[in-house]
Amino acid sequence: MGRIYLDYAATTPVDPQVVEAMRPYWGDVFGNPSSAHAFGREARAAVDTARDTVARCLGARSDEIFFTSGGTESINLAIRGVVEASEHPSPHLITSAIEHHAVLDTCRYLERRGAQLTVLPVDANGLVDPEAVRGAITPQTVLVSIMLANNEIGTLQPIAEIARICREAGVLIHTDAVQAVGSIPVDVRELGVDLLSLSAHKFYGPKGMGVLYARKGTRWQPLFRGGGQERGHRPGTENVPGIVGTATALDQAVGLLSTEAERIRALRDRLIAGIEFSVPGCRLNGHPLQRLPNNAHFSVEGVESEALLVSLDLHGIAASGGSACMSGALEPSHVLQAIGVPMEAARGSVRFSLGRGNTAEEIDRVITLFAETVERLRGLSRSA
Repeated sequence: MGRIYLDYAATTPVDPQVVEAMRPYWGDVFGNPSSAHAFGREARAAVDTARDTVARCLGARSDEIFFTSGGTESINLAIRGVVEASEHPSPHLITSAIEHHAVLDTCRYLERRGAQLTVLPVDANGLVDPEAVRGAITPQTVLVSIMLANNEIGTLQPIAEIARICREAGVLIHTDAVQAVGSIPVDVRELGVDLLSLSAHKFYGPKGMGVLYARKGTRWQPLFRGGGQERGHRPGTENVPGIVGTATALDQAVGLLSTEAERIRALRDRLIAGIEFSVPGCRLNGHPLQRLPNNAHFSVEGVESEALLVSLDLHGIAASGGSACMSGALEPSHVLQAIGVPMEAARGSVRFSLGRGNTAEEIDRVITLFAETVERLRGLSRSA
């Protein structure tokens, strides 16, 4: 058996149908969408069609969809854009302790520049209490940013309930849906959010492409100046191949959800059951039920993540210690600290994230090799 990829939360391969959809826009259809001539109109038609597709997939209007360079830019546009549009002299932001660093670092950046910031705790499963959000809202609160699905432990947040609380208080809500879109159904109207961020390379689309949904009427400022593209909110010549690829990938992912999510969930449950049975001293992190269908995150006592991941890689198994964006960090992740994982166990964390390419045979092999690897590393640790 060849290599086994279990790091789909870090990135996904571009689907062959997406590659084919993008191909004409690398050469034959090369016009600038802002140009008035036929070459430009052809490119503009592709962008408009892609925008319509993305809007339909998210339950949004086409004029609420803005194309960006990725999830990080979309998150910055949402958070910084709302703050800069605010009339409060000291605007207040609310977020959670387990957000992606794209959210946390942006909020702390704004805090250093005069904003107020409340970082809410989570419970042992990584859940935010909606009533804690209600209690944190003040007259100065301009935005609540709570992720839909955690990128490390996979916990799904009660965003619709939190959004209702925000709406009652007249406060905008943004959700980082980077890990969720393509893995679970996401409808912006049902969620009730004002802003939502996503990233194409998490659902078999191209890297370097993202989307910001901004509800019609939401006040936010652009980060960049210098052009009228994306209705003045995101200047710069549009990445037409990337936009087409993003829409194609999202349309395909949404179409496959009804069958693929259940298939992947069954494989995920097989993996969890097998590891919990064969590896003592292994803790599943995140909510046992309210979690992404493809996520299995463990803390393993008596081993170090780095040694575990290197050993798995030598067996041809790709996994991660948590967030790919923080893979070089020496300290246990802020997410594991926030949910109270003991330091020793947190140092032995591993995230398996499944995707379209995985099979039951692969999962069974991973269970066997994972158990053997943990036993060997623990033996080496005891003899040291």
